[in-house]
Amino acid sequence: MYLYIEMWNVTGKWIDLSKEKRRELMENMQDRITGLKDNGVENLGWALNDEHTHYRSQYRYVTVWKMPSLDNVETLEENLKKVGWYDYFSQANTRGEIISQKEAIDFLVNLEAESTSLT
Repeated sequence: MYLYIEMWNVTGKWIDLSKEKRRELMENMQDRITGLKDNGVENLGWALNDEHTHYRSQYRYVTVWKMPSLDNVETLEENLKKVGWYDYFSQANTRGEIISQKEAIDFLVNLEAESTSLT
């Protein structure tokens, strides 16, 4: 099972689109996502990044996905490319296989300086 997090800001190219074209792009994206949902992909929610978040990222918009496999993640990324999503939004993505809190803590505790990047 994978978590996939998208964070983005709109670009001037998005602002320049008519509302009708924006709606068309969003509907195209939603149509592509419907097929993913049929395969067990779950969108956990969308959010506007709260201005008062401690250590806030500079991205305004966020969505989080839970996906059964890496194939589902790659399909979503490919669909976003096909609808032109990345032409209209500056975006950063994060993805990874879901691990338990204990596994994450053990990994962090057992890091060795030579085996990891410190940034």
